Amino acid sequence: MRKQRDGGGGLDAVNHSESGKQWGGAGRRLRKEGALAAGTADSVAIEADSVTQARRLSPLERIELPTGACLGQVFARGWKGTRQRIVVGPAAGASYHIMSRTAGGDRLFGDTEKEALRRLMWRMARFSGLEIHTYAVMDNHFHILARVPSHDGFVARFAGADGEQRLLEHLRLLYSNRYIEVLQAELADLRRRGMPDQAEALIAGYLRRFCNLPVFVKELKERFSRWYNAHHGRRGTLWMERFKSVLVEDGEALRTMAAYIDLNPVRAGIVKDPMDYRWCGYGEAMGGGLAARQGLCGVVGHAGGGENAWDSPAIGKGMSAGEVYRCWLFEDGRQATEVTSGSGAKKRAGFSSAETVAEKHRKGQLGRAALLRCRVRYFTDGLVLGTKSYVDGVFEQYRGHFGPKRASGGRVLREDAHASLFSARQLVVRTVE
Repeated sequence: MRKQRDGGGGLDAVNHSESGKQWGGAGRRLRKEGALAAGTADSVAIEADSVTQARRLSPLERIELPTGACLGQVFARGWKGTRQRIVVGPAAGASYHIMSRTAGGDRLFGDTEKEALRRLMWRMARFSGLEIHTYAVMDNHFHILARVPSHDGFVARFAGADGEQRLLEHLRLLYSNRYIEVLQAELADLRRRGMPDQAEALIAGYLRRFCNLPVFVKELKERFSRWYNAHHGRRGTLWMERFKSVLVEDGEALRTMAAYIDLNPVRAGIVKDPMDYRWCGYGEAMGGGLAARQGLCGVVGHAGGGENAWDSPAIGKGMSAGEVYRCWLFEDGRQATEVTSGSGAKKRAGFSSAETVAEKHRKGQLGRAALLRCRVRYFTDGLVLGTKSYVDGVFEQYRGHFGPKRASGGRVLREDAHASLFSARQLVVRTVE
């Protein structure tokens, strides 16, 4: 038996020629026959004609490895946090803007790291059941705009006589074949010993992780941290804090937040057009990414338009979802390429960054696209974003999150010339920069 250390993930990748060992019950440590650990092994064993060969994996191959049998750790971990946030009940779906920054704000992410985080994000979203609308991975932080569907509706697919088998197949999105074998052996052993309740509790631990925003972000960051530390030979924390989240209403608030996220690389001066930035939702969609296109079609309100909705004239004035979203990105006087009905494209003049700031100081308010060229704290610290009625409704539903003297929920974004978006927090310092 040959053992390979995983390079920082805390698990061992083991190559075995032994067989026929029996697995113990729940609570015992599993025998050390476990397969490859998730995303952290330095090499992978390849079986060919009874000869085992080891091939060195690239960093991006390691981030996509499935989780192996964890030596007795085949249990979903619970999690509790203390940061105040609004997360609606599991029965109702909702969209959230998620943001997290590296420790100290250090610029730790190069092209490889951004690509690894992008791949892991999509993989974790498929496993967790979240629908990614758009995202942006920057040098020292990331943004994700995601819809969390109804938990009950999502887990209903695992009900019925063959529901457990469907669950095990779903777990293969994240876990190795060996891990699934170990889990099946644990479940069979519990039932054989007359402990069906413990078997159901083990299954319930996995079901609780689906359509669960805090668990999704926690596992995404933990897995990426293990990969990053192994890749760079470092130890210690990678992230500054847990994460920030803002509950976002569908419609205008959702599209504004999506545009704000996709314009991150433009505000940072990295590109002039977000379609040229590989690690944002719009850039991936323009590069042909089907999942990214479907996510932005949901923002446009054409989620059910099929694979061709992004390019085919299907909504509004004969425009495709991609054209509609691009117009939203660049409305109200932006320096950008404008979509036209012909084969070419034309440039139009707009606000530069300096002119945007000057406009704010002169008038105190900004047009929507000019506002999106700035860093807007309401979009990361506002707790809830939407119309006044929506924010007031959330305020009444989660009254305990607010002080006893507060009478209403909605606080208008004072810098927004449209005066149509409201936040649950009245921010004062550095609201728009």
